[in-house]
This record gives sequence, structure tokens and C-alpha cells, in this order.
Amino acid sequence: MSRLTDLIAQTKIKNPLLGADLEREFRVLSSRLPFGLNFERHSPEAVELPQRPVRKGDKVRVLPERGSATKGDSRLWQVSRITKTDQGKVAELELLDARERESRTLPLDNLVVVAEFRDTIYPGLVSTGRVEHGGDKPCHTVINGENYHVLRALTYTHRGKVDAIYIDPPYNTGAKDWKYNNDYVEGDDLYRHSKWLAMMERRLLIAKELLNPANSVLILTIDEKEYLRLGLLLEQIFEGSRVQMVSITISPRSTSRANEFSRVDEYAFFVFIGNVEIGTGERSGSDAEVRWLYLRRTQRSLVRGSRPRQFYPVYVDRETMKIVGIGDPLSNDDRIEDVPVVKGATPVFPIAPDGTPLIWGLTGPSLQQALDGGYVRVTPGNEHQPYTIAYLSTEDIKRVVRGEYRVAGIRPDGSKIVVIPGGKAARPGTVWRESKHDAGAYGTSLLRALIPGRAFPFPKSLYAVEDALRLFVGGKPDAVVLDFFSGSGTTAHAVMRLNRQDGGRRQCISVTNNEVAASEQRTLREKGLRPGDAEWEQWGICDHITKPRIAAAITGETPDGQAIQGDYKFTDEFPIAEGFEENAEFFTLTYETPVSVSHHAAFSRIAPLLWLRAGSRGRQVDRLPTTGWAVVDNFGLLVDVDNAAPFYKAVAKAKELRIVYIVTDDERRFQAVARHLPSHVEPVRLYESYLTNFSFANGE
Repeated sequence: MSRLTDLIAQTKIKNPLLGADLEREFRVLSSRLPFGLNFERHSPEAVELPQRPVRKGDKVRVLPERGSATKGDSRLWQVSRITKTDQGKVAELELLDARERESRTLPLDNLVVVAEFRDTIYPGLVSTGRVEHGGDKPCHTVINGENYHVLRALTYTHRGKVDAIYIDPPYNTGAKDWKYNNDYVEGDDLYRHSKWLAMMERRLLIAKELLNPANSVLILTIDEKEYLRLGLLLEQIFEGSRVQMVSITISPRSTSRANEFSRVDEYAFFVFIGNVEIGTGERSGSDAEVRWLYLRRTQRSLVRGSRPRQFYPVYVDRETMKIVGIGDPLSNDDRIEDVPVVKGATPVFPIAPDGTPLIWGLTGPSLQQALDGGYVRVTPGNEHQPYTIAYLSTEDIKRVVRGEYRVAGIRPDGSKIVVIPGGKAARPGTVWRESKHDAGAYGTSLLRALIPGRAFPFPKSLYAVEDALRLFVGGKPDAVVLDFFSGSGTTAHAVMRLNRQDGGRRQCISVTNNEVAASEQRTLREKGLRPGDAEWEQWGICDHITKPRIAAAITGETPDGQAIQGDYKFTDEFPIAEGFEENAEFFTLTYETPVSVSHHAAFSRIAPLLWLRAGSRGRQVDRLPTTGWAVVDNFGLLVDVDNAAPFYKAVAKAKELRIVYIVTDDERRFQAVARHLPSHVEPVRLYESYLTNFSFANGE
């Protein structure tokens, strides 16, 4: 209807009587609201692509002069021709949707490409960095791009494969927290709510395609500005799925607001897809045993000597498997063989399966305190560490003391059997009042420790996101988690913590644009900078916040190489500086043409999508192989079908191969190659599968 009001206004200028009649009938019709959620789609939504080269046929906007803080020309022009001059390349432009023909010629540097969401796109990815700290584990990925377009790209790589989506979208507060068609949506905008709903609907419809229809969950956080409309929108999009909302206390001290109740909480919607259960693996009504933490650290950086007080012998009685003594810490010069002997007991050290001496997770006195309380247990180990030692976290011990957890018995080694009565932890209530969900202490302050001096508004509590995800992917060690409003990267950080707790190989896909904060844009423009300039982009959300935060979490170091101060709390407690055994790769979204794809000219940018589709693990094939084929960790690529014989042999030897990409325009030759592949390998035809996936219009 926003479009109708514009047309009526134009009609009233040319024909006031006809315009008045149309406006009267429009008001009558608009007052007849059917039951349900009604809003304007505001089609088409559009986004500027400052890093995309200008090509013939593109839609563009004219940028303001450098040094100017004005918004510039918001009209859309189409590039009809590009020519070279002595001063550089210029574009001949035609004004789109104009009553009268209007044209002009401008340098390419003064133009920015615009994509409307009804346009067809052919996405690619360019790697902008990598952090490797996790051996052969799959990579977490961070994609810098307009999230609607990245979601479209993921329909090729992850359709129906995502186990959980966690998003924290803009709350539409009326502040400068989000843009629509390149303009901030102000609080007095008459179409503020419908613009927000249109923005969310487009993205949620694609998210629905990505979620596993048999078993997955969508989690969205929101406050009271849009929760009513969001609830109806979710009911409409995910018809047939269960939708529930919980309240989460995020500010125990409350945030005062003028003439309003003080704010202490926000809301989280949970959309249950298929047969997904809360607390996978634990049945309601039965006691669920609490998870214990391994005493030996697993990070390869935490070798003997990294913390002198945490390498010592733990003496385990060989008959009773009880801990009968805790020795003094050993220096690097002390030999393990020279430790004092305790009759009938074996001295146990934190030795990894490959023989690497690591450290214990607790100092000797802390371990003794937990042992005295019955919160340390012993189980058989391996040749390097003959007994495995585990302990209960401080937070879980507190729950035992408070009576939330019950001691169901004592094991032969003297440790207590601690259970959650009725599996209660797997079924939390609709009001979450946990101190660890404090967004100030465990969102803002934590982020400040990870990336000092870099501000981000209202980051989530790491532990609130972790707790929400654990309910649904705690029993899925290989889960794929997606966050397409990733902001500071809390979701990926939470997934890393879950992996550390149970040795999982979950991976998170984080999507964010590189928008520069509104408070900083004017200063940058006055310096003569524009979006797309390196000096501008370095201050964007993705480059300045998301990527550095995820890298810091993995390495345990701040961006300037300093060890991060402080400890993680709750569930498993350890120094932040230990980092995580995880890998991550960073990408920027690109926009390709069908011709460049078909003629191999875009292969290096399509290649990361092939890697993502195969599981984001191991090596990529980033250029066309000179041999005509390549086989890497998770996938194979056959470019020269006539040279298939050695390719078949390589595929047969690759036991973990999941997908083979076959480049051919001939369906019969594709089928002939596919017949030679093992049954567990998925054959995919390039570039037909890619082009077909993106050949439909990306809009309503």
C-alpha cells in the first residue's frame, strides 16, 4: 500500500478529482482488515554493493561528492554503456522508472552498484583469512555480505542441512540500528513496522529452506517493540510447527527508561521443526545424570610448563580406583619416573594419547577440595594415561548445594552420582533467571576483554546463547548452526564452547555485513571516504568486530597478540587465554555472471561454495587442476571427463569422500561418470546444478 499511496499522490497532482476519488476508495478498502498479520512488503528491497565492479546493464546509484556528508542521489540508474576516456572509464546512464527519459554520463568511481531483491544473483566467495587451531576439524565460516544474498547462496550448499538457526535481528527501536533501502528507519516512519516485517519475512522464508525439515530449531531473540508481530509472522511462515516464547533476564540490575517500566528481560522465540526435542537424548520424567568435565586439558598450547602448578601426579589405587593422594607440582626439569612411590597406587599425569604431556584443569588444592566433596571420579584410561579423571563444575556443585540437583548414590571410587530430578534441566521453564545470562557482564565485558577498545552495541551473553543451543544440539556433535545476524559473533563462540565440553565437531556459519556504525559514518565521509574504500571498510562490523572476536576466541589472544585476561565461567571453567581447538575461515560474498561461471572464469570464487557444500573441512580446490581432476579431504572434482580413469582410482582410495563435482554439459556423460562412483558419494553436475539453483528471481 505504500506504493499505492505514492501513485495516488502523483495522480492528485495531475488530476485532483480523480486522485481524491481514488484516495477515498483506498481508505474504505484499507479499513477492512482480514484476520491475521497484515503488512506491506515494500518490494523491492535494495542494497548497495560498494565492492562490486560496475558492469554494463547494472543498476547503480550516484554517490555524493567525496567530503560531503549528504546522502546523495537515491534514484536508480541503469548502465547502458561503459567507455574509456583520457580521465578513466565513464558510464552512460539511463534513469529507471522515469516518466520522461533522462540520461547522464559519470565516472565509474562516482557510482555504486545496487541489487534489488527481485534480481537474480550468482554468488561466489573470496577468502579473506583463516585461523587454524583445530587439526582436521571442520571450519567455522564467517561470510561478509548482505544476509539475504548470503542466505540465497546457502540454498546451494546447505538446503535442508541446518540443525539450528540462532539470530538476534535488529529490534526496530527507532534508533539507527538498521537500514531499509539504504536509509535508517526512524521511529516516526509510518511504515516502520511493515518495513521490518518485510525485511524479516524475506529472510525467514529462505531460512525455512535451509533448516532440516525432519529435526531442527529456529531461535530468535526480540524485545517488546516487535514481539507481537514477530510471533504472528512465525506462525504464518512455519505453519504446522510449534512456536513458543520464553523470557530471559538479561539485565538483573534493570535498565531505567523514561516513563516506562525498567527493562530487565527480553524474549526468545523457539520454532520447533519436525520432531526436534528439547534436551535431545534425555527423556522427560527420568533422572538425567549431570555431565562431568575431563580434568586433563586438551588444548595443544597447554603443554607441561605452560602453568607450572598444574602438572603433578594423581595417585590412583589399582584395586579400588580411588584417588589416594595428590603430589606436588613438577618443574620441567623433574623426571616423571622420579616421583615418590605410593604403595598400591599408580601415579597419573595429564598425558595426551599421542604422548604429549599437557596439564590438569585444576591446581592440586582445588582438586583436593573437589575430591573431599565427592565431586571427582575415576574411570579406566589408556596406555599413556592409565586412568581418566573427571570432576564436577563449580556451577553444578552449587546446584547440588542448593538442592536443584540430587545425589543419587556413591560410586565405588567415592564419587557422588549427581542427577537432575526428572530430567528437569532438559525442560527449562518459560522464564530464565540465570545470573550467567547477564548481557552486561558476559556480553559487553567479555567482548571488551577479547577485542579491547572495540565497541559493539548490546552483545548477547555468551552463556545465554550457549544454553539455548545446548537444548537442541547438545546431542548432535556434528550439528550445523547458522546465524545470519551474527553481529559480534557470539553464536560461533558459543558453538566452540559446546564442542569443547563434549569433543564435538559442530560448525557455525556466521553471516554479517560490513556496515559502519552510524556514529562514525559522518566523520569518515568528511574525510573524503566512501563505502568500498579500504580505510572505510576497516571500521565495518565484520572486519572490525566479528572476525577479530572469533579469531581471539580461538587463539586466546587479543588482536594485538596479548593473552586475553579472565576466565570462562559456568559449565566448564578455564582461562580464556587457553583458546579453543577450532578452525575458522573468513569470506566476502561476490556477485558473478552466468557467462563467467560457465566458462570457468569464476571458478576460484565458486570453489569455496563447493567446499562448503562438502562439509567445510580440509583443503579447498581453489583453481582448476592441470591434471583435469582433483581429490581432497571431503570431495572430488572432475573437469576433464575424458581423463576419468585415474580419477576413479583416487576416489576409491578416499574413504571420507562425500561429494564429487563433475563438470560437463552432457547429461549422458555425467550419468556415465556417476555410475562409476561408490554408492555413498553424491554426484553433482557443474555448472548446471549451480546455475539452475540461482536462475530463478530472488524476490517475490
